Amino acid sequence: MFSTRRSLLTAFLTLPLIDAARMRAFAQAAPDLPLTLSCDDGDDLTLESEAGPFFRPNSPFERDLYPDAPGGERITVAGFVFDNHCRPLAGSLVEIWHADENGDYDNVGFRLRGHQFTDAQGRWWFNTIVPALYPGRTRHFHFKVQRPGGRVLTTQLYFPGEPGNSRDRLFDETLLLDMKETGDGRFGRFDFVV
Repeated sequence: MFSTRRSLLTAFLTLPLIDAARMRAFAQAAPDLPLTLSCDDGDDLTLESEAGPFFRPNSPFERDLYPDAPGGERITVAGFVFDNHCRPLAGSLVEIWHADENGDYDNVGFRLRGHQFTDAQGRWWFNTIVPALYPGRTRHFHFKVQRPGGRVLTTQLYFPGEPGNSRDRLFDETLLLDMKETGDGRFGRFDFVV
């Protein structure tokens, strides 16, 4: 059992480089979310969702967003970007933005906004905070994901067990994070299929 976000992230990052067949088995077994779309049949791509009114282009190249909100509950969000045949997509753009610990978005600067590119194994991760609720929405993260030379996927990821999920018109259970509670915050996992 892992007791910290750092230990979960370290385990995630130390996975050996594995071939596509073994990557498929890992992708199917690791998330253990039956409703989350998988890349095993070649047809299911991650569901698109609207960007919402708070997207701002040109976010900083940054994966450690938590210093922007030191009072927020810490979370590491991580996963892979795969194609629809379970092949990891190195160099894919992954961008995140979300509300702060008070339910507000920074519409002037780039607080709690960042982007990165997946590593050679298609992995991405952000260290940030759990977004607060704001009127009319359940707790969520916004993402844009783009494989090299591909179209941009815009979507939102949600927290399991949130009372507001059933009332949010944009919520879809295939976009739930696989959450682990640790001694120093949460660890959420989601694999994008683009």
